[in-house]
Amino acid sequence: QVQLQESGPGLVKPSQTLFLTCTVSGDSITTDYNDWFWIRQSQGKGLEWMGAVKWTGHIYYNPSLMSRTSISRDASTNQFTLQLTSVTPEDTAVYYCARDSDWVVRDWGKGTQVTVSS
Repeated sequence: QVQLQESGPGLVKPSQTLFLTCTVSGDSITTDYNDWFWIRQSQGKGLEWMGAVKWTGHIYYNPSLMSRTSISRDASTNQFTLQLTSVTPEDTAVYYCARDSDWVVRDWGKGTQVTVSS
């Protein structure tokens, strides 16, 4: 069974950089045909896909967030990360990491609340 766990600060100040880590167990992030997603949900809004790192190592982003987002992975620790720069209160959300395989999101982390406030 694949498990994902997000970790990072719960509170970030405006203009700072948010850094989150997703730790994966039960499968390798380099296993063929798995993509690893970052998704967020703001209060009262739907899910927003932020970007992903493929099993090949290729990284792709939501165009609307691309200028502020950076995703990376570390196969040695079986983790992948999210950086979001120049955060504003609009970035307040629950952030999830997830595993996609064959175009279906199959496993989710529990999510971590991030609040942007001074």
